[in-house]
Amino acid sequence: MARDRRALARAITLIESTRADDRTGAETLLARLLPASGSAIRIGISGAPGVGKSTFIEAFGLYLIGQGRRPAVLAVDPSSPLSGGSILGDKTRMQELARHEDAFIRPSPAGGTLGGVARRTREAGLACEAAGFDVVIVETVGVGQSETAVADLVDMFVLLLAPGGGDELQGLKKGIVELADLLLVNKADGDLKPAASRAAAEYRAAVHMLRPSTAGWTPPVLEVSALEGRGLDRVWQEIERFRTALGPQRLADKRTRQARAWMWREIEEGLLAELRAQPAVARELAELEQKVADGALTPTAAARAILDRVRARD
Repeated sequence: MARDRRALARAITLIESTRADDRTGAETLLARLLPASGSAIRIGISGAPGVGKSTFIEAFGLYLIGQGRRPAVLAVDPSSPLSGGSILGDKTRMQELARHEDAFIRPSPAGGTLGGVARRTREAGLACEAAGFDVVIVETVGVGQSETAVADLVDMFVLLLAPGGGDELQGLKKGIVELADLLLVNKADGDLKPAASRAAAEYRAAVHMLRPSTAGWTPPVLEVSALEGRGLDRVWQEIERFRTALGPQRLADKRTRQARAWMWREIEEGLLAELRAQPAVARELAELEQKVADGALTPTAAARAILDRVRARD
């Protein structure tokens, strides 16, 4: 809360720790920080790999600093399904923003969490807000269908698109387009500018056929160039217009729904972890998994057997 970036980095390390003793400390810390959080603008940014998310976020972050804002970026990197490791290279892709004293960038591994966000992204965001950062940007993995979970963390969900349109729109998962509050066609510069203009026109026509995620709000479609820094002022104007349209009460209601949804997600993941930690269940799980793999038992029957074992223990 003294705006010490090193203290914030250590706090997020504690929050992200999977050790049981660290979780106790993290929950105590978050209880202290919670009253100082909640005033920031929360923005989620998603898009396919290669669309220019990191370049856009750096340009947009520097623009926000020029407007007197203090942006924090929580960048989630994909984890390898084989090694479990992540590159965590977002700071190297946003070097100028990372060096600025009014910005904070924290890359985190997605781990096994679906939805393009790390399991502790929400709590890390609360810590950033308590540290005085008034715009929290969540950059998702950018892996496609499971990206929609970020919409449960932020006030406004921004979808970054590459020039192309047409077939590209058809190829995008409909769910993520429906959740977007703002669509940005990036790389609207140089030889790609005509293609970006065509793509934006096609997306504008398409969003009118989709049910908006926020009642009374039709997602705008803008052309931007992160490379040249063009269109960033219009992006910020639309973000402010969206918050005005939402109003304080609807925003508070939205955050309340998100908090409830996150609580249930924590319960589900916690119960599963507790289940796997029971020695007797773990032994039976291994046997049932083998039977399912051998085709001797259906997955449904195996799941019912485990649940019956848990009920019997109760």
